[in-house]
Amino acid sequence: MSVALSELRILLVEPSDVQRKVITQHLNQSGIEQTRGASTITEAKALIQSWQPDIITSAMYFEDGTADQLLDHLEANQLEDTVHFMLVSSEHRADQLEQFKQAGIVAILPKPFTSEQLHRAIKATVDLLEPDHLHLDLYDIEDLRVLIVDDSNTSRHVLRRVLENMGVESCVEAEDGQQAIDILVDQNFDLIVTDFHMPEVNGSELAQYVRNNSRHAHTPILMVTARANELQLANVKQSGVDALTDKPFEPETLKALISKLLSQQ
Repeated sequence: MSVALSELRILLVEPSDVQRKVITQHLNQSGIEQTRGASTITEAKALIQSWQPDIITSAMYFEDGTADQLLDHLEANQLEDTVHFMLVSSEHRADQLEQFKQAGIVAILPKPFTSEQLHRAIKATVDLLEPDHLHLDLYDIEDLRVLIVDDSNTSRHVLRRVLENMGVESCVEAEDGQQAIDILVDQNFDLIVTDFHMPEVNGSELAQYVRNNSRHAHTPILMVTARANELQLANVKQSGVDALTDKPFEPETLKALISKLLSQQ
């Protein structure tokens, strides 16, 4: 079922009245009509509970807290699967943005942003909300077996949501590389989708295990990573990862990568 933009509910969490008006205008131009605003974390939490938006677009800093408190609120109330989060901030420091990338948010928009950037972020969210089955020559998508490996619960949920929208019916989740290895002792998969930075065993070490195991050596590995420098990326490629993409990712990008990987078998 197609999701109409006019049906989306968007909560704008922004301390500046001017910025809320600017973002509202951009959304209206994209065909989005149902918006509400909050200037503090407290107001936003109240609206999340009473109105339950589809998307939250939030600044980083407020007089009563920071945007990560909203992410914690969504998880505490088990809303991370139904309320999607978009950060709109002038913050560029990698250490400040890391937790948001790892949390499975749909987009990080800079301030100032363009209408095109906002539209792409909204489209990515719509792609999360509606099914769009992937057609493969070598597999029946319904029979595809996928192992999702990520230490972020929300990131795993987002990845599962994207895969299920593609038509994948069999997804197994692991909280880190070591748990994935334990699962691989007994189970086979057609695709492994893994994070890079994880406790115990990271994504690169997991890929090395897979490539050195005769049962799984030819299983395609897609890495979805929020933070990796040039040297780490070089090591990742040497470890046997077949494809890389960034966090946050666009579902359409993930779909294209998976299609390419599974067409090469």
